[in-house]
This record gives sequence, C-alpha cells and structure tokens, in this order.
Amino acid sequence: MKFSIFVATHKKFEFPLPDNYIPILVGSYKFDLSIYQRDDDGEFQISYKNKNYCELTGLYWIWKNIRTDYVGLCHYRRYFINKKNALVDERDIKMDLSRYDIILPKKYYYLQNNYSNYKKRHHIKDLDLCRDIIEEICPEYIRSFDRVMGRNYLYLYNMFVCKKELIDEYCNWLFSIFDVLETKIDLENYDDYQSRVYGFLSERLFNVWIDHKQLKIKEDVVMKIDAKKSEVFVAKIKNEIKKYSFILKWH
Repeated sequence: MKFSIFVATHKKFEFPLPDNYIPILVGSYKFDLSIYQRDDDGEFQISYKNKNYCELTGLYWIWKNIRTDYVGLCHYRRYFINKKNALVDERDIKMDLSRYDIILPKKYYYLQNNYSNYKKRHHIKDLDLCRDIIEEICPEYIRSFDRVMGRNYLYLYNMFVCKKELIDEYCNWLFSIFDVLETKIDLENYDDYQSRVYGFLSERLFNVWIDHKQLKIKEDVVMKIDAKKSEVFVAKIKNEIKKYSFILKWH
C-alpha cells in the first residue's frame, strides 16, 4: 500500500509529521521557499489562482502530478486523528479503507440548511450558477445538489483520504465545473475574503459529489492546532511519534 497525505500550507511551519505526510506550499508562485513541495512545480499547475482557489491549487497539483495508491489532504493546522489522539498513520488508513471508500471529517452542523447558510455568508448567485452549470453539463448530479443544499450539515475543509483514482474522478468533475464558472463570475468587487469563492464552493460541491457517488464514509475527528493548543497536542502524540518531542513554534 502506497499512500501520501499532503499538508496544505501557505507558510513555513514546524510540526511533528509522521512518515508519508508531505507539506505542500499552496500559492507558491508568490514565495521564494523551496523546503516544501510547491504547487507551481511543473507544467500542470494553477498556483496563480490560489487567491480564489485556496487549497484547491494544491489539490489540482496532486491530481495532475502524483501517482500513488492512496492520497489525502489536510491542513497545517487541521489533521485527522485516531483514537489515541495521534495523527492517522498507515495502519489506521489501511484498516479504515479496507471497510470504507473515503475518510472525511466529522459532519459540521448548521442552524440553517446549507443553501441558506451560504446565502448568509457569501454571494448566493455563485452557488446558483454552480447549479445551472451542473444541470447543463452533468444533470445526473442535480438531485444530489438539491439534497445537499437542503441539509443542515457538511463535510468541511476539503479534507479527505481515499484511493487516488477516486479523488482523480472528483477533480475531473469539480474543475470542469469551475472552468465554466470562471467565465461567468466577476470578482472585481469581491473583498479578499469573498475572493476565496472557489474554495467556499468546493466545500459544498465535494458533498454533492460524495452524495451522488453514495460513498461509504469513515468519519474521523479533526484536531485544530493553534498556538495555545500546540504544546498540549504535542504532549498527547509524543508517545506515538517518538522522534518528535519539541515544542511547536508557529511562524
């Protein structure tokens, strides 16, 4: 079993990563930093779109450039953890994916349904455009789209672990929608936060794709790391990752 879990980051960080975890610098076209895998490496990349695509520029690079059996994506401050409060490792993944199709974060519940929540937080016309495009180029997904928008929970963060061939299928679907969407959205008057529109939309569309595929899901706890929690977290996992015992220093 060959697997790689990529850790999306936009800056240098120190963290006790086990083997097979690979930091990937997203939006790396802006940085002179070569200690991590860069998402502008090679011909097949969209690093320059990072302002609007967030960690998806890393996902795109993984899709186009990585050949492995299993692949995952997490964030430099968000990780899947196992029952021992350690980062999931090869043993966890092998066991889980022998029984499930994909590992995802535990559901996040909203007070409103997903459509109303998006309308409250972002420009709802962008989500409506996604529905129009799906209805035009892949209408078999419309029922799943409407079903997901009517729910009050999501699998967030664009985090996952699954077979590489499965996420390749997802990327082919997602980026074909965004290729059309880019011709229809004008971001000129979007502030920096709302300019991350493709990242926000993808969190919803990932759920649509998962629903349509009827995947068997293993939900894992996601540990969010920040400066206040870092020392506590290291104390919890140091018995699992013997070679790391230092205090985290965030940059």
